[in-house]
Amino acid sequence: MGRTDTARAAVLGRVRAALRDVPADETPADVPVPRDHLRTTPPDDIVAHFAERVSDYRATVVRCAPADVARTVADLLERRGVRRVVVPDGFPPEFLTRTDVDLVRDAPPLSVRELDAVDCTLTTVAVAIAETGTVVLDAGPGQGRRALTLVPDHHLCVVRPEQIVPDVPEALARLDPRRPLTLVSGPSATSDIELSRVEGVHGPRTLDIVLVTPETPDTLDLPDTSGARR
Repeated sequence: MGRTDTARAAVLGRVRAALRDVPADETPADVPVPRDHLRTTPPDDIVAHFAERVSDYRATVVRCAPADVARTVADLLERRGVRRVVVPDGFPPEFLTRTDVDLVRDAPPLSVRELDAVDCTLTTVAVAIAETGTVVLDAGPGQGRRALTLVPDHHLCVVRPEQIVPDVPEALARLDPRRPLTLVSGPSATSDIELSRVEGVHGPRTLDIVLVTPETPDTLDLPDTSGARR
């Protein structure tokens, strides 16, 4: 018997000993637990709160009107020096009408080597979380499989305001736990013991979010990352 089995047997033995004087026909009372408490205080403007949190992660948020999504996507790709983009099934074709980059389809599924050869992946999202600045993908239409958002060095996603919720519990209430969920909070980054930050280790080093909103659009002011491919 290994150490793990021994520890398990010891724990279960203590549980049995503690229950020795409990009648066999006694069952625990089913006490309802109220769930109507306030989990968090949502901000007055969760869209602005989401944008602020995302920016804290060194991601880029660009607001644009619904009619300007295609132009904004094209401008971002041009500013980033993107030449080839992988597009998952179900990505809105109207968002691609203004760009002339090479669009690569993931059907049949691309290999890891083929994914690494593209500059960027375009997706929509299932839900976005304002409190944590997180976008959640569930492999639904326009999102694709998980590898699409992990292998390419640049991830650009389009978020609509009605997809933004205040907190994680509300996001989970909207999601199907049986689907493959990917939670993205900013570009991939890690730090060593001296807090030296390295980006792009576990996924894309660049995350751009196009936030569809009727508010005044943002002016693009991006660093030149065209030579930042790993």
